[in-house]
Amino acid sequence: MKERFPPWMQDWLGLIVPIGQVVLIVLVAALLRMLARRVTERICARYNAPAELAIGARRVITFLISSAAFLLILERFGVSGMVLWTAFTGFAAVAAVAFFAAWSVLSNIFCAMLILATRPFRLHDHIEVLEGGDKPGLGGRVTDINLVYTTLLETGDDGEPQGSVLRVPNSLFFQRTVRRWRSEDERLKWSMRRPRRERELDD
Repeated sequence: MKERFPPWMQDWLGLIVPIGQVVLIVLVAALLRMLARRVTERICARYNAPAELAIGARRVITFLISSAAFLLILERFGVSGMVLWTAFTGFAAVAAVAFFAAWSVLSNIFCAMLILATRPFRLHDHIEVLEGGDKPGLGGRVTDINLVYTTLLETGDDGEPQGSVLRVPNSLFFQRTVRRWRSEDERLKWSMRRPRRERELDD
């Protein structure tokens, strides 16, 4: 069929067809991501799953769809699947060695799974990591929990955000005592009662 076109158009077809296929793969991947996101949100809402689980599921699905689309795009440009598989396995072997060498990263990932399973705190909770006894330490509102860090948005005594965030390693929550409030109002009430309790302890 390609021979029916003029020579100058045949050269353009050799460029236009792969580009069109790449655009189609990208569009299909974007639609699949949107569909998977909606299905995940509905399932989590139906079974009252925690928000952390929904975020993790979306990230895994996005990674899988993006990886599949990337492999298909490379295949459209003539990269052999066997070459891709060989490169992937080699990279995975090297990454595995480096991964096991980084024991602290493994510890944080394992602690992230424990946080999602035991749920000592949730997204949007206000927490404080105590240094020792009742000494105040790192604190803020939980805005994100990933495999390595938990992100805390620092707030002042009046409850207003200070504009700074803390990225706390997940393993730290299992080495320190964590104080938790479910809302900003609870934290403010507690902070107002705190000076009175400290005076009582001093007396």
